[in-house]
Amino acid sequence: MTLPGRIRTVVTALEMTARPARAPHPAPPGRLALLRAEPPTVAFYRFLYDTIGARWLWIVRRRMSDDDLRAIISDPEVEVFVLHVAGCPAGYVELDFRTPGDVEIAYLGVMPEFVGRGFGRHLLEWAIDTAWSRAGTTRLWIHTCSWDDPRALAMYQRAGFTPFRQDEAWDDDPRLDGTLPRDYRHPALAPLDPLALTSPAG
Repeated sequence: MTLPGRIRTVVTALEMTARPARAPHPAPPGRLALLRAEPPTVAFYRFLYDTIGARWLWIVRRRMSDDDLRAIISDPEVEVFVLHVAGCPAGYVELDFRTPGDVEIAYLGVMPEFVGRGFGRHLLEWAIDTAWSRAGTTRLWIHTCSWDDPRALAMYQRAGFTPFRQDEAWDDDPRLDGTLPRDYRHPALAPLDPLALTSPAG
């Protein structure tokens, strides 16, 4: 089913309630560093979020005002770590500790140039270990959706997460409100109706 001006996704939430027992995978080759941005500036965060999320329809924080975004990423219980490879930003992970004992991996992704080279798995395993090293952690959770990299769900399950909820969600087409360009292409997006292309909203 499709609705004019609306797009559908299926959101899967996954959790783990104990630190997984696993042998660590070797880190990908290269000169790697994980540095916390304390806190990241809004401009730098948007650079990471927009660049990484451009392929996967990350639109929630594109639509946020700078003030609303700053309130989240500057909270001392929200930690943003940036993966650098040979000095270049290669990805980031955001850990949300605002609910005591219940930690969320809010965002995790790698830059397009680093996809498929093991950096995503490395960042995920590091995030899991970091979350469970925090005293009082009793649950770690993450979510993915049908707009994301189709390999993400299997990667999370291999890392020890178990699905616990799946929901259908609808959102406004981000091409109609200027969140994304009119010519943006993604498998989840049908071609725009010619009338939509000339609508006053655009």
